[in-house]
Amino acid sequence: MVGEPKIKLAQLRARVGMVFQHFELFPHLSILDNLSLAQVKVLKRRKEEAQDNGMRLLERVGLKAHAQKFPGQLSGGQQQRVAIARALSMDPVAMLFDEPTSALDPEMINEVLDVMVELAREGMTMICVTHEMGFAKKVANRVIFMDSGAIVEDTGKEAFFGAPKSARAKEFLAKILH
Repeated sequence: MVGEPKIKLAQLRARVGMVFQHFELFPHLSILDNLSLAQVKVLKRRKEEAQDNGMRLLERVGLKAHAQKFPGQLSGGQQQRVAIARALSMDPVAMLFDEPTSALDPEMINEVLDVMVELAREGMTMICVTHEMGFAKKVANRVIFMDSGAIVEDTGKEAFFGAPKSARAKEFLAKILH
């Protein structure tokens, strides 16, 4: 449990990847340097090893050709995929996503969701705050539906999408899925 006194939070945080709504890339660093910096500073990897890992991850998210560009030279969807690759570069045991598609143009959303679907297929543990119900229906094991900061439902995806218990979840799904 995270709150236990024995837990070393700094070590735990180093093993959890985070992807935010607004990318949080360093604008003055190349894409490859954005992926390599924390590997060198936090994981103590050699720069060459960090860059090799960064290139492998950029290839994984379809952006290897953009390694020497700067974040401002990429689209929003590309920047978000770089942010995912950067989080993966830290060898996380789990990934946290905070509305990873909310700042994107509708045409770019699928670029990011495709990467996340592939992560789910590979078995990556992910906690994702999202309004993308089609995506949640495709990859979630468990759905925690919240309203005004309170948990309304906490159930498996089949139960949530098939027969939600609360009136609020039924209303939400009726508006979103139809």
